[in-house]
Amino acid sequence: MSGDTLWLDCVRRLEAQLPETDVNAFLRPLHAVLSAEQLTLLAPNRVVVERVRRDFLGPIRKAISELLPYDLTINVTVGAPSAVPTRTVIAEKVEEPPASTSFATGRLDPRYTLDAFIEGKSNSQARAAAEYVAGAPGGQYNPLLIYGESGLGKTHLMHGVGHSILARNPRARVVYIGAEQWLNQFTSAIRLGRAEEFKNHYRTADALLIDDIHFIAGKERTQEEFFHTFNALIETRKQIVLTCDRYPKELDGLDERLKTRFAWGLSVPVEQPDLETRAAILISKADQQDLKLKEDVALLIARRVRSNVRELEGALNRLAATARLTGQPVTVEFAMESLRDMFAVYDRAVTLDNIKKEVAGYFNIRLNDLSSVRRTRSLARPRQIAMALAKELTQHSFTEIGDAFGKDHTTVLHAHRKVAELRESDPRVREDYSNLLRKLTT
Repeated sequence: MSGDTLWLDCVRRLEAQLPETDVNAFLRPLHAVLSAEQLTLLAPNRVVVERVRRDFLGPIRKAISELLPYDLTINVTVGAPSAVPTRTVIAEKVEEPPASTSFATGRLDPRYTLDAFIEGKSNSQARAAAEYVAGAPGGQYNPLLIYGESGLGKTHLMHGVGHSILARNPRARVVYIGAEQWLNQFTSAIRLGRAEEFKNHYRTADALLIDDIHFIAGKERTQEEFFHTFNALIETRKQIVLTCDRYPKELDGLDERLKTRFAWGLSVPVEQPDLETRAAILISKADQQDLKLKEDVALLIARRVRSNVRELEGALNRLAATARLTGQPVTVEFAMESLRDMFAVYDRAVTLDNIKKEVAGYFNIRLNDLSSVRRTRSLARPRQIAMALAKELTQHSFTEIGDAFGKDHTTVLHAHRKVAELRESDPRVREDYSNLLRKLTT
């Protein structure tokens, strides 16, 4: 089947669901290019691309899934029919690879070992779980699911588990792959008549590590195949390790059977690292680059770059490159000058007004309540959290923060200390603070 033929059938289905004006204006102008794993829709301009992505991608995916017996990745971009070479798959012309050909999987990064992982309060539970699983694969914590925002170390821990399993048993078959690559391989296997080979390849692994499992949400046939692969591995007591960008129960479009099975094992979060952990990460990664990074410089960068480990690495790489090019020692003054533009972006992104608006919205209170004299618990706690966030995320003094909230500096100091204590003792406060910190720094 050609891409245009498939698209014509898709549009016919969508005609019964969408207004005729939308179909004519945004769907009929599209040209389709079909490859083994992807359907590319070429639009005449950016306006059409944005509208299709925003309003019609869901119905398109559903229509395509009803027309084909396998999942496709759908991409919408600006282009003409000749911009992407057509690769119509015709059964008679496809050369099937030899049965002995294995499916390509990712390689474990030699840098990502458990020993090299910097542990802090934000990731200690995940680190401990990874250590346990590496020592007893296929045991109590199966599957192990590590979830959290991008760039916080989930993949590092997953690779670390793989390395540790291999260190204990060099003959173990550890398979690491991203969920998108897994989906594409599954789609190709169906097209090329290699479905059984695909199943055998993954269901005979001693440990299956799949990154970004949230990618299969909404892809019914892929989820069905993964469901059976999951069951096969669990039944033979083989270890499964997954990463996800959120707690799996919160994933829309994920089969309830999979959510239930994920809950069989252990789901652990990786959160944004605190100041001390960020500084330790910087010093460790600087050592890997043979760069001598003093603690005061690491703390400077850690205070200003707070979002995730990847951005910390980006700041460090820029600093290291500038130092090598200029031959200057890495001091606080040198770091301030080298990273001035980067720091300015972060400073503009987080202001006292932004913090107040985000906190008020999060707790569903009025903005003025944060500066009021009322001391009810429903207002006092959000106010204290806002002040603590202001101290952590900005360069303002206690007095300046107090002025912004209509309070004196001793009130801000008390709030800062109180929230620090509650984050240790009260899970609810810890969760609220982490959620707001993530919203304000990403």
